[in-house]
Amino acid sequence: MNNKLETILNLFDGKEIRSIWDGEKEEYYFSVVDVINALTDSSDARKYWSVLKLRLKKEGSELTTKCSQLKLKSKDGKFYNTDVLDTKGILRLIESVPSNKAEPFKLWLANLGSERIDEVFDPEIAVNRAVEYYRKKGYNDEWIKSRLNGIVDRFKLTDIWKEGGITKPLEYALLTNEIYKGWSNMTASEYKKIKGLRKESLRDNMTDIEIALTNIGEIATRDIAREEHPKGLKENLNIAKRGGGVAKGAKDLYEKETKKSAISQSNSLNYEYIDEKLIEEKKEKISNEG
Repeated sequence: MNNKLETILNLFDGKEIRSIWDGEKEEYYFSVVDVINALTDSSDARKYWSVLKLRLKKEGSELTTKCSQLKLKSKDGKFYNTDVLDTKGILRLIESVPSNKAEPFKLWLANLGSERIDEVFDPEIAVNRAVEYYRKKGYNDEWIKSRLNGIVDRFKLTDIWKEGGITKPLEYALLTNEIYKGWSNMTASEYKKIKGLRKESLRDNMTDIEIALTNIGEIATRDIAREEHPKGLKENLNIAKRGGGVAKGAKDLYEKETKKSAISQSNSLNYEYIDEKLIEEKKEKISNEG
């Protein structure tokens, strides 16, 4: 399995880009001056950023309004308020920097845009990309096939929710959380936390029984909703809670018969997050030292 965490940090080829994880928003924030320093030959990245901000404001760019401040550790070991941007903001920043060093990043972004446009005309390209990505992560073809079927089944549920008047992303999240809480007593974000996940997919890191219980909860929710035709968030939340309760019944029976918990802290990652740093699996470290 590929043990390199693929994030925006990989683009900077080892350059120090300070980042911080916001667990509530489930988003990374990156130091703007560190990115500026990596992309330019400026001797004063902070001054460069100050001038660039003025230019962007004159051009009507919303990038500066997206910028916030968080405390990041400096070289002196102390924490100072530092301008930060999320992943989307950093990519927009890269496009705004007039530097030869930024050209490879801009070319990379252009290629990504071209690939996504191609996928509009030929969706199979996107499916193939997903399959190859899962293969690189070490999943076998049988697991991948099951995962893709699960995605289609999820759409069947969200289509039912749409018919019931659910339109906002927050509403979908609330309904999904209600199903999870119904059988696991946790929201999706709480579940990810006990598995040591951040932006990674929860389902991609579930055991067979966890996936089965999730599927039971969603299928039950879908089928109940088909029969009762709930309207609005309140009625759909009630259905989602009942669907989660069906999965809880299966969970309780599983635990009674197997004498073990259906909920696991295990994941499919070969790295873990400790004190905001990525620590590669110990096994790899030992083999490298050998």
